[in-house]
Amino acid sequence: MSHALNIDRSLSGQPWRWRGLAADARDPGFAPDDLVTQLLLARGCARELLEQHRAPSIRAFMPDPSIFRDMDRAAERLADAVLAGESIAVFGDYDVDGATSAALLIRLLRDLGLEARAYIPDRLMEGYGPSGEALVRLHREGASLIVTVDCGAQAFEALAMARDAGVDVIVVDHHKCASELPLAHALVNPNRLDEAEGAEHGHLAAVGVAWLLGAALVRTLRARGYFAGRPEPRLLDLLDLVALGTVADVAALRGLNRAFVAQGLKVMAQRRNIGLNALIEASRLTRAPICSDLGFALGPRINAGGRVGKSDLGVRLLTTRDGEEARAIAAELDLLNEARRAIETEVQAAAEALCERQGNRAVAVVAARGWHAGVIGIVAGRLKERLGRPAIVIAIDEDGTGKGSGRSIPGVDLGAAVLAAKDTGLLRAGGGHAMAAGLTVAEDGVERLSDFLEERLSERVAQAVGERALLLDAVVAPGGVNPSLVGALEAGGPYGMGWPAPRVAAGPVKVVKADCVGTGHVRLIVAGDDGRSLKAVAFRQAETELGQALLAAPPYRKLWIAGRAKIDDWGARPAAELHLDDAAWAE
Repeated sequence: MSHALNIDRSLSGQPWRWRGLAADARDPGFAPDDLVTQLLLARGCARELLEQHRAPSIRAFMPDPSIFRDMDRAAERLADAVLAGESIAVFGDYDVDGATSAALLIRLLRDLGLEARAYIPDRLMEGYGPSGEALVRLHREGASLIVTVDCGAQAFEALAMARDAGVDVIVVDHHKCASELPLAHALVNPNRLDEAEGAEHGHLAAVGVAWLLGAALVRTLRARGYFAGRPEPRLLDLLDLVALGTVADVAALRGLNRAFVAQGLKVMAQRRNIGLNALIEASRLTRAPICSDLGFALGPRINAGGRVGKSDLGVRLLTTRDGEEARAIAAELDLLNEARRAIETEVQAAAEALCERQGNRAVAVVAARGWHAGVIGIVAGRLKERLGRPAIVIAIDEDGTGKGSGRSIPGVDLGAAVLAAKDTGLLRAGGGHAMAAGLTVAEDGVERLSDFLEERLSERVAQAVGERALLLDAVVAPGGVNPSLVGALEAGGPYGMGWPAPRVAAGPVKVVKADCVGTGHVRLIVAGDDGRSLKAVAFRQAETELGQALLAAPPYRKLWIAGRAKIDDWGARPAAELHLDDAAWAE
């Protein structure tokens, strides 16, 4: 392997740089174990913590749940409910994090002898978060305790109505909080502004917070003697749900989250959850799921129900004990996911056209009537990737109310900006976290919102874009992209937000064959000077400058290509291929 590569401007217009470490600090002849060390160090791991991060375990990263504000109060109230056999309702969000959080608590309470009720609001009819009407209705139908998961941190009116109706509500959330908190029996959220020790865990997804609440609950019941003569539930068996929700919610994979995902994948491979097993089969995965499968195969199918009006399918799938029901729900989610893709493609095209007419603003804010609110988050993510800057997509209903979803780029806190817009009266509702946000805005307020974000974020976006570079972890000859290299790279995982997957540059190569496949993908066969060939694919790049250059690359001109080394297991023998992020002329 060599590190002598200096690209100042690639085909996509960016420089290539080494990630984390200077080139002269690297050993050109490192063995696979040394590569793992290099990967960990380049992602910010301290040398004294290398072994802890090499095989992340729950024990190594687990905090005392009591460090979080209101955690003990929440655990005590839940323990009271378990001991008294109270009726509990779990109110979840309609996305994967909400579904896995709700399923986790329901399964845990079931193991503790209590059948809790799940309530997932209809995304299109009820919108995000708890409404006062829904909470009061659940109370009237028998619930003496309601736990909201992945929502509630900004539900001031709803929780006030619940308090007036005499129902206790525990909020389990991870979204940004205001300085004032809504009325609740307990509000557990590492992103409370008054958090102290717990603030270092602000990157947790809601399902991670829910698992910690489960640990606190079991500990509280143990102290009360509840498990005398009965087995304790195995919290580790629920880590498959924690891994799925954490990755699907694009939570930063550092600290405890790395342990959640690493150990959760091991649990998932054992296929203990009937519903998850059915979903894996419906996703046509023939091997144990890996981290990327959670975000690109399993997560979208769980999300599909909520996006097209069947919000409770995900929780039902993840909590069922009936194999036949699980297979039926998984098959339905698979079909709904196909329908979602068709809707998404239509909205994506319209949103991109609006972006072109809008010009190069710091934050792309596009809105239209007729867009399906269930796909705007996905479209915002696609726009963000295409434009290299934050994007907000707003679907406006017949009454002139816009539901928006935004995605950001590293270094730009979109959630804080949306909260600020809400505080100034530009939004009817809004919140989120650094990389993603949701909002409700009047149709005639969209332009004012765009101007507000332009003024607030333009300097930060310009700085973040100016710092943009393609970061490399290794450079190899084409023949060096092989299963052995993929295995060594994967050993530094799990990878995701905050712990980026390694990127490899290969070359110099000539393009032997290039064509378009699927929905705008560019498929390549390239060969090095030694004649060894390599398969590569650039997803959704056919209409970009990069894609057009690859399709038109003359056979005599050499390129460097850079991307993620993956296993291609379609053939008789597993081979490696490169999923391209960029390319650059070699001369």
